[in-house]
Amino acid sequence: MDPQPSQIPQAVDALKRGGLVILPTETVYGLAADAANARAVAAVYAAKGRPSFNPLIAHVAEVATARRIARFDDRAEALAARFWPGPLTLVLPIADERAVCDLARAGLDSVAVRAPAHPLSRALLEAFGGPLVAPSANRSGRPSPTTFADAVEETGASAAAALDGGSCAIGLESTVIALLDEPRLLRPGSVTRAEIEAVIGALSEADADARRSPGRLARHYAPNAPVRLEAEGPKPGEAFLAFGPADARDRTWNLSPTRDLVEAAANLFAHLRAADRSGASAIAVAPIPQEGLGEAINDRLRRAAGFVG
Repeated sequence: MDPQPSQIPQAVDALKRGGLVILPTETVYGLAADAANARAVAAVYAAKGRPSFNPLIAHVAEVATARRIARFDDRAEALAARFWPGPLTLVLPIADERAVCDLARAGLDSVAVRAPAHPLSRALLEAFGGPLVAPSANRSGRPSPTTFADAVEETGASAAAALDGGSCAIGLESTVIALLDEPRLLRPGSVTRAEIEAVIGALSEADADARRSPGRLARHYAPNAPVRLEAEGPKPGEAFLAFGPADARDRTWNLSPTRDLVEAAANLFAHLRAADRSGASAIAVAPIPQEGLGEAINDRLRRAAGFVG
């Protein structure tokens, strides 16, 4: 297949400027963004209308890049040697939190990573030089696109560039395996349980680790300090996450002074962590509108506050 080299520089430039790119893989078409850029990742959520901050897969060109962002053990090395490049995602402990931002990891201490086999996605990843998140390029709740036309129809309006790689060879999202303790199958795919067990032995069921998988509900991020929602301002001793114009004061972080939900989503995990490190007795959070990305932001905040299991 022609990797369309003339289109790669345009796509790389778009990604480095924080833009989104429609990207073919052997599984489904993805909506790609720089995995290190929280604002770009927030734009992916907004373009998809994604209802909650699920962890996203970090796509890499080669195993060497994956080793820089995730901690590989012997099992991960064996699976990568057998199935990469290909439709297998590994959930591993995070090694470099800067390479895959908090928002892309849903605030978790793990990262989902894979090396796709499609020549056009590999060409883009090699030219970009770092990991890209690329969830399926459909609006949330819609079928995943397996043709270029379907991907453009779904999310093309949000993309700064789009790469036509023909029809996807597999058309089913990747198999996801967690290697955080005992190996677990989190999402079935075209790489079968039997094929994986032939390499690393028996797999356990998903259990709690299922929430670390893309396409599954994200585990809540729970700071040490209690979280108080719908707050008009902080009480004595509290840190405050503002939204919109707010007075400057100690232990205050503003999710978005201009009430931009994309900016708020990009800042959410970093500001929660900063507020938690401040030594405050609690973290008060200003009201966030429920529409658009606000639904996902509020979902994440409710989990941080312990209102959702």
